[in-house]
Amino acid sequence: MIVRDRFFIDGQWATPVSGETIDVHNAGTGAIMGKVPAGTEKDIDAAVAAARAAFESWSATPPAKRAEYLQKIADGLKARAVELGSTIAQEVGMPIKLSGRIQAGLPIANFSNYAKLLNDFQFEARLENSLVIREPVGVVGAITPWNYPLHQIALKVAPALAAGCSVVLKPSEIAPFNAFILAEVIEAAGLPKGVFNLVTGLGPTAGEALVKHPQVDMISFTGSTRAGKRISELAAQTVKRVALELGGKSASIILEDADLVVAVKGTVSGCYLNSGQTCTALTRMLVPASQYDEAAKLAVAAAQGFTLGDPMSETTRLGPLSSHQQLARVRSYIKKGIEEGAELLTGGADQPEGLAGSKLAGGYFVQPTIFGKVHNSMTIAQEEIFGPVLSIIPYHDEEDAIRIANDTPYGLAGAVWSKDEARAQKVARRIRAGQVDVNGGAFNMRAPFGGHKQSGHGREAGVYGLEEFLEYKSLQLKG
Repeated sequence: MIVRDRFFIDGQWATPVSGETIDVHNAGTGAIMGKVPAGTEKDIDAAVAAARAAFESWSATPPAKRAEYLQKIADGLKARAVELGSTIAQEVGMPIKLSGRIQAGLPIANFSNYAKLLNDFQFEARLENSLVIREPVGVVGAITPWNYPLHQIALKVAPALAAGCSVVLKPSEIAPFNAFILAEVIEAAGLPKGVFNLVTGLGPTAGEALVKHPQVDMISFTGSTRAGKRISELAAQTVKRVALELGGKSASIILEDADLVVAVKGTVSGCYLNSGQTCTALTRMLVPASQYDEAAKLAVAAAQGFTLGDPMSETTRLGPLSSHQQLARVRSYIKKGIEEGAELLTGGADQPEGLAGSKLAGGYFVQPTIFGKVHNSMTIAQEEIFGPVLSIIPYHDEEDAIRIANDTPYGLAGAVWSKDEARAQKVARRIRAGQVDVNGGAFNMRAPFGGHKQSGHGREAGVYGLEEFLEYKSLQLKG
């Protein structure tokens, strides 16, 4: 049992106002793996007050000094990388081999990257008789999700600190333990008190208190579109800046001249990463109608290669979902797909075979599932499922494929596959999404990340993420 009974506020471990706690479950077994405090409005008040008091001094700290702190944090996380990978594998369900590389590796790299960025970033420039200054927005409230918990924390906390902002973090209550490890690392790094503060709790209480707080200048949120809309409504009352990274329903367009084997395998892998609990998951595979049968066979074969199992095992390729609530949600979508007439090619809503009687019987497992002959108007093609569920949608020609890809309220990511690189890029430019992979192009942690339409606004990662936490100021000079 992991028991965390204090918040990190104003540079010290503070006793919560309430004695209430939140149970955290092991995704692989369903058993309670620990508890965290349930933060209240008063806890948020204390954290915000600490951040506000620390802001003036921290914002005046030279960028080179801020970079030193960020690198110390990166080094501290690296020293605890094995612990982080193991903790998040249990919280979220990502197989341990991937968790170490992605869930622990990316946050370490991001803190280090922002330390390096500060060496070259220009915070001011002369424009005729004006001195244009980039200054920190102020106190930032960061509200983060459970699917890539520390990575999403790093994409907010690291650039906010780099910009000179102070931070109050409210991580997901489903995967919170990694945030406490970060707080310990920050404490050990000697970051000035109040610059970083951690409060755990539920969205309707701690989360909403943070969003509504008049002393918070900006909210950076990653999560569902529904929650993002609620945050926008609340934040509007104090006209604070809001950055939102929300849901997705990404299309993978396989053009008729693509290497079908490579494209299908890449799409299935892009759909099933982290058991489908990825906002950029390639959940709609668009294939030429003439190639549908072959593509479907290849997809089923690829899906059946994703062996379900204990996320702590080195051989597991597909772990569980993160919570019982998520398990029920994904299974309901699979049932909905069958009801609406989609063809179930593999998988389904039943519990996977072989788990009964084992320690994994209570885990949140869903079979890798593929639906064929899906119409884009179906629920499974329009709504974000957040599980290992792929929809195969046939199309007639290139224009039809682009129309289908853009026929969604989301616009976070996508993919295009073609042996003609120029053609693939031409199609990719017409996809209304913030990120489009071309022929399996790799993720770039320095490129801007964010979405169009109801996938949110604002950008994370690299210099683009740093700029989100800065305001412009013009000094009009005489002579």
